[in-house]
Amino acid sequence: MITVVGWDGGELSAKAVGKLREAKLVVGPDAVLGQLDVAAATAADGALLQALDDHLEHGEGPAVVVAPGDPGFFGVVRTLRAHGLKPDVLPATSLVTRAFARAGLNWEDALVVAPSGPRQLDRVVNACRAHPKVALLVAPGVGPAEIARELAPTTPRALIVCEDLGGPDERVTHSRMGEATTRPWKDPDVVLVIDPLHQPKEPSWVAGAQPGPSEWALPSAAGMPAEARAYVLAKLGPRLGDLVWDVGAGTGQIAVECARLGAAVVAVERDEERCAKLRAHVLEHGVKVALTRGQAPPALEPLPDPDAVFVGGGGLDVIVACAARGPRVLVCALRKVEHVAGVLDRLREHGYRGEGTQIQVSKLLLNPDGSHSLAAADPVFVVHATPAHAA
Repeated sequence: MITVVGWDGGELSAKAVGKLREAKLVVGPDAVLGQLDVAAATAADGALLQALDDHLEHGEGPAVVVAPGDPGFFGVVRTLRAHGLKPDVLPATSLVTRAFARAGLNWEDALVVAPSGPRQLDRVVNACRAHPKVALLVAPGVGPAEIARELAPTTPRALIVCEDLGGPDERVTHSRMGEATTRPWKDPDVVLVIDPLHQPKEPSWVAGAQPGPSEWALPSAAGMPAEARAYVLAKLGPRLGDLVWDVGAGTGQIAVECARLGAAVVAVERDEERCAKLRAHVLEHGVKVALTRGQAPPALEPLPDPDAVFVGGGGLDVIVACAARGPRVLVCALRKVEHVAGVLDRLREHGYRGEGTQIQVSKLLLNPDGSHSLAAADPVFVVHATPAHAA
């Protein structure tokens, strides 16, 4: 019998105390075990599975695993079940619940992220770029300093850093991003990353990230036909945690679509009039798009590396500069079929395998006499490429 007991620094329930008294083995963090009255043998949580396996092999009686907060919320319960163990669970208040309570904020609309380490820093940062309210369960290499450093200066956010929640040194600090990168933090538990300019919408029926849009490839009177944009979006695959570049963004049709699907987006456009229309388009749909006004390729140099890139304008030098940043997918829209072979050749030289597609859209029209006819739009030539080593 294995029981997982959640601990939040407060008094344990009578049932949890009873389980600890009955236990022949208690496993948990040293800092927590030191504050509990444990008579049984103990083991550090770093040796969790080995300690439990040895204990169960010898049939030495009940064991208890003590874990912070709610062990079923990004916690040890998942580890135990993946190992084939089915524990009883007595949860306490989760770290995220306590963090929002200490900050005095509602959190049904918050996105919760729990990275396993620095390899997931980019995805966490992209989620913070795209979502106005994020709770980060801190991991080594992914804390307030790293988040603030990656978000600045293009994505202003307020940070609420929660340290030692439920412990004797509990501290909740409202921090500016500049301060967060230099201040010495003492083992923070949770960082709340808040967009101070966000205006909450109507209450939702679902917690966390909101459902996707009811329609994508929105109709538009100008630019690429919706049917061609649907193909481009299908190949880009924008999703939560991704950073998408829309280079030569025009009025931002692709940028807005990607943001509506949950990705973080940077739009690059050199024309001021188009930038103004792009800003209006972004406001109309209530999404987050970072706009970089400038000429590519130079405008791309300071940007964080993308996961996906759409090139809607610019020459071969722009496409090559985008490929050099190593996105998992690169999609280009071209006006002439003669350009397709050259683009594919250059992408191949930079380690990408691509294909070209012509998209011809013909709209069905109703004539004055009641008959129907087709009106063809100019074809769009789309190149879709992925790294050759991933094929």
